[in-house]
Amino acid sequence: MGDKWSLQRLMRAAARIRDAGSGNVVTYSPKVFIPLTELCRDVCHYCTYAKTPRRVAQPYLDRDKVLAIAREGRQAGCREALFTLGDKPELRYKTARTALKAMGHDTTLDYLAEMAELVRRETGLLPHLNAGIMSLSDYRRFRAVAPSMGMMLETTSSRLSLRGGPHYGSPDKQPSVRLDSIRAAGEARVPFTSGILIGIGETRSERIDSLLALRALHEQYGHIQEIIIQNFVPKPGTKMAGFAPPAREELLWTVSIARHVFGPDMSIQVPPNLNAEDPVALIHAGISDWGGVSPVTPDHVNPESPWPPVQDLADITATAKKSLIPRLTVYPSYIEDRDQWIDSGLIGAVLRHADSDGYARDDSRPEEWAVGAEVTPPWRLQGAGASNHEVFDARLSRILGRSRSGKRLTRADVEVLFRVRGSSVAAVCHAADQLRREVTGDVVTYVVNRNINYTNICLYKCSFCAFSKGKTSENLRGAPYVVDLEEIERRTAEAWSRGATEVCLQGGIHPAFTGQTYIDICRAAKRAAPDIHVHAFSPLEITHGARTFGVSVEHFLAQLQDVGLGTLPGTAAEILDDDIRRIICPDKITAGEWLSTIAAAHGLGLHTTSTIMFGHLEKIQHWARHLLAIRDLQERTGGITEFVPLPYVHMEAPMHRKGLSRPGPTYRETILMHAVARLVLHPLIPNIQVSWVKLGEAGAADCLNAGANDLGGTLMNESISRAAGASHGQEMAPDAMDRLIRSIGRHPRQRNTLYGETPTDRVSASHSAAALVPVHNLSARNFRQFDTSLQAQ
Repeated sequence: MGDKWSLQRLMRAAARIRDAGSGNVVTYSPKVFIPLTELCRDVCHYCTYAKTPRRVAQPYLDRDKVLAIAREGRQAGCREALFTLGDKPELRYKTARTALKAMGHDTTLDYLAEMAELVRRETGLLPHLNAGIMSLSDYRRFRAVAPSMGMMLETTSSRLSLRGGPHYGSPDKQPSVRLDSIRAAGEARVPFTSGILIGIGETRSERIDSLLALRALHEQYGHIQEIIIQNFVPKPGTKMAGFAPPAREELLWTVSIARHVFGPDMSIQVPPNLNAEDPVALIHAGISDWGGVSPVTPDHVNPESPWPPVQDLADITATAKKSLIPRLTVYPSYIEDRDQWIDSGLIGAVLRHADSDGYARDDSRPEEWAVGAEVTPPWRLQGAGASNHEVFDARLSRILGRSRSGKRLTRADVEVLFRVRGSSVAAVCHAADQLRREVTGDVVTYVVNRNINYTNICLYKCSFCAFSKGKTSENLRGAPYVVDLEEIERRTAEAWSRGATEVCLQGGIHPAFTGQTYIDICRAAKRAAPDIHVHAFSPLEITHGARTFGVSVEHFLAQLQDVGLGTLPGTAAEILDDDIRRIICPDKITAGEWLSTIAAAHGLGLHTTSTIMFGHLEKIQHWARHLLAIRDLQERTGGITEFVPLPYVHMEAPMHRKGLSRPGPTYRETILMHAVARLVLHPLIPNIQVSWVKLGEAGAADCLNAGANDLGGTLMNESISRAAGASHGQEMAPDAMDRLIRSIGRHPRQRNTLYGETPTDRVSASHSAAALVPVHNLSARNFRQFDTSLQAQ
């Protein structure tokens, strides 16, 4: 009883340490297992993976077989291609040397390099290499083809390599050799997996020695991202077939000791297929990861032990009040510090699979759904009244309670909301939707408006923008253009005839544009339709115009107000964090300048919207700071009419084409942004808008069921999202808006820019609108001519 009680105390302490690092998350890697060769020069006495030439159908998997396995995994939603192979079989077997020569290679590592590159290039899967002993030069070479690698230390006990020991006759299992190889991986800055094998004759003291040796290497190089505690399983046909496996208590003790040795931040892993008996106890002992789990291939090292289905693993994890989430071969901290840990040629490949926290994107199949793509969402959010979403997480429940009361949340609170997984996602969305119903009822509003993007020529080179054109962006969608004043007037008059109450005017910062340009644009719109509301000019355009006049922002805004400016769009906010802005828009206004420009508009009685552009390089902490900055501004000024999440459309974005960004937010992140915005900004900003042009009807409907209450504008024309690759159209007519809103059991209402009632004659005109006349843009060669025409009027 005393030993058992001591183990329980050890486990509870280990679990507390684990929770300080990974909280309520347990990870796994959806992988496909590629056994490149089962030949090996070593003869470990417990292993059935390594075989002699007579016992294999072919010495190496050929190219077609490797690709077939990888493609099957890719189709099943895997992210990792785990390459496992015997250690340097060509040094022992002529068969291996002959096969390698026939394929044009001298060594197994040469062939591995070719296959790893092939799989990544053809399928997008991330190779993880278990290639055995490698040198520093080997690691540096493979760093360019695989973002992560691994090798079990197994043990530091040299006596296990003596005659009669499990490693006798296996030169690559000498502890000093393995430690040198793990050290070389650190010198090469390779994110690395290692661990120990227990139950092969070692003592508890020797296990601790092994763990401490790994910790010493990690403290020196920082490269070990996970520690595997693998329990020996006796296999028929091996010299150790008659050995007993380690007792369950030994595994739990070793897991707990590993957690105590490595602390809260290290991932501690135990293979679930080798531990079907009471796997929940492993979580209680301190693990934070289940390792790789394959939906399509067996564990070739332990073929007698099938992988558990992922849903079963999720249920097991939930029993311990944890959420199971997929991860990549590279752990989040290494992705965050990717310039140090990932070869520059692989950064784009890794980011394509990553979410905002550095875990694997949790959309059902990799990259099928994306913002702007005409693809069915990976899952759908049921209406808030469909079921009761009970919240089991005490901290989450407290945060939801504080948000409903209207209290300002802390940044840590907001991050908790954004990080929810599993059933907690529905709980947060349900809480947001309940709050929406209390604040705005079951009415969904929209405005009949027209977008006029008057130029895509821009002085600024924001790396996320596919709309802006110039000499360095001619290969992107759309030719450089300007819209002259006559065409602005024509489009505005046409919009008014079609029932619009608003014209939204924005564009690039043309090098010829001055403050007078923006004044003339306002005048042109008001000449064409005196009663139309002019919603125009981002804070970037305002600061540019003021600078060209040599006046203050307040003075320039007053000038625009005098010629008809009604409100400002709160675009150009992107992420209100200057560390991120220095990367994605280094020459743009700072976060502080954006906030001060918006505040200046409010001081003059000009209302504005507010936005966030998310899903590129930023992380969850940046979302939290952004929302709180918007809330704090609104508390001071009260001038924000709505908050508009703008998910990043990646397809044509320059930084994504260069492999420098994620492919937009995941669907979960997109829905949560709307839900969390409702909770964080309550009660100061009552309207949360969803962009149908970026998310399509299905995505918009889900956001409306997660706290949003507004569908934005009918647009008539849309250039910016379309230039970035979005394909949901340029106009959603009022009839289509009404159908979408009614399809989710809500009531449509047209509004004006300030959320007031729309006159009945405007509503009638919008429902009987004629077809749009094709737009006319001036080509880039008319830049100077356009500037002259502006000055002439």
